[in-house]
Amino acid sequence: MVDIKSKVDIEKMRVAGKLASEVLEMIGQYVKPGVSTEELDQICHDYIVKEQNAIPAPLNYKGFPKSICTSVNHQVCHGIPSDDKILKESDIINIDVTVIKEGFHGDTSKMYHVGKPSILAERLCKVTQECMYQAISIVKPGLHIGNIGAVIQKHAYDNNFSVVKDYCGHGIGKNFHESPQILHYGIKNTGIRLEEGMTFTIEPMINSGKYKTKLLNDGWTVVTQDHSLSAQWEHTILVTNNGYEILTLRDEENIEKKL
Repeated sequence: MVDIKSKVDIEKMRVAGKLASEVLEMIGQYVKPGVSTEELDQICHDYIVKEQNAIPAPLNYKGFPKSICTSVNHQVCHGIPSDDKILKESDIINIDVTVIKEGFHGDTSKMYHVGKPSILAERLCKVTQECMYQAISIVKPGLHIGNIGAVIQKHAYDNNFSVVKDYCGHGIGKNFHESPQILHYGIKNTGIRLEEGMTFTIEPMINSGKYKTKLLNDGWTVVTQDHSLSAQWEHTILVTNNGYEILTLRDEENIEKKL
């Protein structure tokens, strides 16, 4: 069953979403060569707990040991921050943040360039963000959920990239992960129809090589099988009466928050 949020729920989700977006805005200045992903995790943890008086949702979620996910280069998602993972010039990194405030979750992620990226890495990050934006732009009541994946898949394929099929977006609210699943590939006019009050993430994972992934022995970190680069962007979305609202929009973004 898909949970339809009340007006009170939505107001709380706006707060949680705003806090999550602020973490990504705050951490950007620290993403540079020589910094470990463990340092980034500690900075985000302290900010969420001490400044925002909130809870980092990933910490101890099903045994995940850190407060954020940091996925570098060929890591697709769920990378575990570590003292051993030192960022270097030309790396790309996804930082994935989920904040709990008053019992509700805000979930968002962003790609960062470490120094100057390669042409391929820069293009991959750009196209992946465009995939997300194009999918968000069509959200409205009555839309078949398959259309979201179809839009993402087409834009990725048009740019000679592949779409990760093993992981997807998800409903979100009081629970970190709820129904429905939001696939990043699919066929138009298939699947359930969106309804006003639904909240979910759109978070395409796009690879520069093949789509296949592998789960590492830590039980969390997902990498591309062929070691090609991977990028991901994520927003938490509310279906409004005639369109959408991005609950995790950052001030830097040049896209409408509402439609």
